[in-house]
Amino acid sequence: MKIAALFTWLLIPLGLWLAVTLWGTPHLVWSYRFYDNGDPHNPRAPRHYINCTYLGWAGAITVPADRGHCPWIRFLDREPG
Repeated sequence: MKIAALFTWLLIPLGLWLAVTLWGTPHLVWSYRFYDNGDPHNPRAPRHYINCTYLGWAGAITVPADRGHCPWIRFLDREPG
């Protein structure tokens, strides 16, 4: 039983690999486009986002906005092709 306990550290890399495989790598929002509401420099003005560019391990990825919003962090995979 003591020998099996020495291999418990393998659960952490295995868990990280499984998380990246299932959900992708974390990406932070870098830039975004939204419909101009007449006040583009006001951070409190309501906006409807069109697309979001995220920067992360897989590079910069541009995706359509999620129901008009750009979350600050998304888990994304590099698209094939």
